[in-house]
This record gives sequence, structure tokens and C-alpha cells, in this order.
Amino acid sequence: MTTRPPGRRRPGRILAAGLALVTAGALTGTSASAAPALGAAPALGAGVTVFDPSMPVEQIQAVLDATHARQVDNEMGTDRYAYLFRPGTYGTAEKPLQIKVGYYTEISGLGASPSDVVINGKVEVYNRCLADGGTANCLALVNFWRTLSNLTINVNGAGQDGCRASANFWAVSQAVSLRRLDIKGGNLSLMDYCTAGPQYASGGFIADSALPDVVSGSQQQWLTRDSSVKSWSNGVWNQVFSGVEGAPDDATFPVPPYTTVARTPLSREKPYLFVDARGRYQVRVPSAHRGTAGTSWGEGLTAGRTLPLSAFFVARPSDPVWRINAQLALGKHLLLTPGVYDIDRSIDVWRPGTVVLGIGHATLTAVGGATPLTVADVPGVIVAGVTIDAGTEESTTLLRVGRKHGIGISSPDNPTTLSDVYFRVGGPHIGKTDTALEVNSDNVLIDHTWVWRADHGVEGFTEGVNGDTQRWRTNTGRQGAVVNGDDVTATGLFVEHFQRYNTTWNGERGTTILYQNELPYDPPTQADWMNGTVEGYAGYKVGDRVRTHTLHGAGVYVFNQNNPSIHTENGFEVPRRPGVKLHHIMTVNLSAGTIDHVVNGVGGPADTGHVGVPVYVNDYPAP
Repeated sequence: MTTRPPGRRRPGRILAAGLALVTAGALTGTSASAAPALGAAPALGAGVTVFDPSMPVEQIQAVLDATHARQVDNEMGTDRYAYLFRPGTYGTAEKPLQIKVGYYTEISGLGASPSDVVINGKVEVYNRCLADGGTANCLALVNFWRTLSNLTINVNGAGQDGCRASANFWAVSQAVSLRRLDIKGGNLSLMDYCTAGPQYASGGFIADSALPDVVSGSQQQWLTRDSSVKSWSNGVWNQVFSGVEGAPDDATFPVPPYTTVARTPLSREKPYLFVDARGRYQVRVPSAHRGTAGTSWGEGLTAGRTLPLSAFFVARPSDPVWRINAQLALGKHLLLTPGVYDIDRSIDVWRPGTVVLGIGHATLTAVGGATPLTVADVPGVIVAGVTIDAGTEESTTLLRVGRKHGIGISSPDNPTTLSDVYFRVGGPHIGKTDTALEVNSDNVLIDHTWVWRADHGVEGFTEGVNGDTQRWRTNTGRQGAVVNGDDVTATGLFVEHFQRYNTTWNGERGTTILYQNELPYDPPTQADWMNGTVEGYAGYKVGDRVRTHTLHGAGVYVFNQNNPSIHTENGFEVPRRPGVKLHHIMTVNLSAGTIDHVVNGVGGPADTGHVGVPVYVNDYPAP
């Protein structure tokens, strides 16, 4: 049985001395005013380290080990890191480079192709042990906020014990992405079966990657998009494949619980930083495509455009919003370097085709009720690699794309795109917002997001009934994602714990491929969890006037920890129209509360008599 833990202990923060590295091949924290020489690392901020293959593997290993020691338990901290590898090979068969990735850490290659940067070794995430440094309560349910992209891994477990050497472990949950990877020579395991045995893991995302044999194991839900896989085994509730060569057949759903879409209806790969043949830093911006399958790089350079780094304003957390907006108004793109940015007025993106790229989990925190980021009703804007936090004063929204009832210009061939954009309402501090993500523009692509109202954290998140009641009243987020635009596509939509509808989709011709939701843990009473005369709010709501909508592979989970007697009438609520089609959906009880039906009175209940046992509806309406 796979469930979330009934309580999470707040780990103490590890304080370790930093290990700075400044050599001819690696430059950390270059002065913002320094003009880099040809081939040198540009000024990418104090949280960025660039490695060169000429460096001894022991030196690289020491830097990465020191950061992991700082970040392995630093779940709610403010440190942010990006480790970038210039083209070349790192590690050998005898001396592999074995990287462990902690919170708020990005590991990325700087090649034009994943084959340009080769790691002989591993890049891994293990279970996190939450009890007194021992092996009790070891799991991956809170392994959030880390990034791995744009390199080749020749899996090598030399020097590790027999269990650890058996796979490259990537035991993670939400807000974690794997992109542009070529993994060879060993298995990829999405769970850690070595630390106190197989334990729980709760979701993730892979795109544009060539994968070996994959062991999903205790992963509850997962999306793999536009990739290839040698084989895939196991899965708990909801494993979704879209445009994946070698994906498993889903004909016997829900045993196993696979959902396979042959081609992704709309895709655009995330922009990436690379170094060209002359040593110049560039950003490759992939173009959008329809009906895709397999990797974008298998037959050559990913289709798209290349922008020099000089076309970007390279921002640091110390830069005020007015300076960022002034640079955007002058036609610059925006690169957000690692750190936490206090945003007291909106960063306004209003030019078509503007790229906003964050590295090292750059985080925008609302101050004074501001909306940290707004995007105008224009085509082709790309926002990628950015985390947006609610502040202590309520924001109307955290990210708004277009204006309600505005007159906008959009393009089906050049959609505004959100890639690896994450939202937090609470966690490191109390947060407040009415709506986290609001999409009003037409022709928008949401490619992997986690929209999270925190169920645990470091301030105002005390455990127990009184603490949960306090959280319900103070850490407020009414709506997670609201989509009002037409022709919006979401590939990997994770939304959790909001106090009304977690997702409301009002636009026509919307498509979602993998939806994951947990209802809020903390309503104090049934009266606090009422939608008029209806008990509770569905985890996924399609507006009553919508005529066409498609959903592939979705789950809504209930864990009313604060009051197990609470009921939610439906996990999904949609108009009863032939053009609104839900495929492979489910609800599940995680040990408290009840969802009475899966969708519109069909299916159910997911109650405490069936803990951990999904209630599936293969198709709604039934064929």
C-alpha cells in the first residue's frame, strides 16, 4: 500500500562551510560588471559554477558533495545552485563522477546536444530520512525542486555497494524535471529501493530523453513525454506516456496503470544554455510542434532559434523590478540567475517572443500583495525554470497570462509556453493568494508545472488539529490554476491543496495530459469545505459552458488529516456533453476523508475502507 505519511517532521537545516571553486575552467560568482573573454564563463551569479573537463574529477566531486551536504535537508531554505558542465567528458570507468542532487540544485550540460557533455558515473537522488538521521521514515515524498538536463550519463556504480550500483536512482516527487538526457549502460530507477527498502515516491516528469530500462516501482504518478524508452516496469496509480517510442501498451488499464498517447498534440522543449564551438554562451530556444514523438535531438540540432547571451538581461536577486522592466522594455530577454527575488511590483513581459529563463531554481517572492509576473496577450512568450512564491500579504494572482476579457493576439504555431514553472503558497513562510496561475490568453502551452498550497513548512505549519486549523485560516490559497483561454494545452499539470477548486478550466478545446491533485489536508469542518449545498470542491472542474475538452490520465487524492469525517462529492466535475472526454481517471483515499464519486456521480467511493486502492473510471462518458 502506498500513501503519504500522516505527518512530516520539519528537518533541521544543515549548515556547512561552502567550498568555493575558481579556476581557469570554472568560475563562480563573476563580477556583474566584468566582460568575459572569449570562451570564459559569463557573469551568471554567485550560485553558478561552471565546470571544465580538464579539472580533476576529485575536485568536481568535492564541490558537488559539499553542496549536497548543505542541500539534502534544506527543503525550505533560500540557497540556490546551478552546476553547468562545459562540453567534454567527466569521470572515467575507474574514477566515475557520482553526483547526488539536493534541494534547489540544477545539474545541466552546456552542449548544443546531450552527447556533447558525458558523465561517466551517476546523477542521483535518494530517499530522505526524516527521523533523527537514521533510516526510519525514509521516503521520497518531499524530494522537490531539482533539475537535471542536457547531458549523457554512462551509468557507472563503481565503488558503490551492490544495491547502490544496481541503478541510477532518481527518487523524487513534484517540481523535479529530467530533460534532454541520454542515459546508457544501466537501469534508471524512479524509486530508492536501497535506503530502508522500497519506499514511497510521488511523481515527476521526463521529456526529450533517451532512456534505458526504467523501474518506476513505487512512483504514484509520472509523465514521460516525447522520449524513447527501452522498457518500463511497475507503477502505482497513474503512469502516463505521450509521444514515447517504446512506451508500454495501455490496453489492459488499469492493470497496469498505464495511459499511452501515441503523439503529443502540442509540444515545445524548454530553452537551454549552451556554449558554441567558439566558446560563446548562447541560448537555444526550441520551436513548437504538433503531433510529436521521440526526442528533438536524435537527428541533429533541436529545431528553433539561437539567441546570444548578450540578448538577455542577466538579473540577480539584488536587481530591483524597475531595472528588470526597463531592460525588457528595451527589447532584452531575461535570464534569472539563482537566488530569491523580492518582487514588490509585477515583472511585465509584453513583447512577443520574449524569453524568461531561470537557472538554479530562481525564485520570485511576492511582496506587498504584488503579482510577481505578468505576461501580455501576445504570442510566443516563453517562461521557463522559474519558481513563484506567495508573500505574507494576499496577491490576486502569482502569474497572470493575458487579461480577462482583453483583446489579445495569439498564435497556434507559436504558443506562449510555461515550462518547469512552479508555485508555492506557504512552505518557507506563510503565503496568501486568491489564484496562483491564471491563464486568460488563447494558444498557451503549460509544459510541467506544480502549483502547491503547502501542506507543511517551517513557519505557522505546526502539526496536529490546532496547527492545521491555524494553517487553513492563515496560509490561504483559494484557486490553484484557472484557465480561461481557448486552445490551451497542459502536459504535466500538478496542483495540490487549494481551498476551493484546485483547477478550473473555462476555455474551449483544452487538453490536459497527466493531471495530479491532492485535495487540501486541513479543512477544520465540513462547513469549511462546502461549495454552496455541495460537499466540497472537485479537484478538477471543467466550466459548465465548455463544449470541448480532453483529459488523459488523471488522479485526485483525499487525505483529510485534520477531520477524517469530511466528504467531497466528486473528484472531477465536468459538463455532460459528448465533446468533453475524460480518459483513464481515478480517485484514491490516502487514509482520511472520503471522495464519494470519481466524476459526476459515477464511480466511488474512495473511503477509508479502501485506503490506497484507486477507484478508476476508464472513460467518461462511457463509450
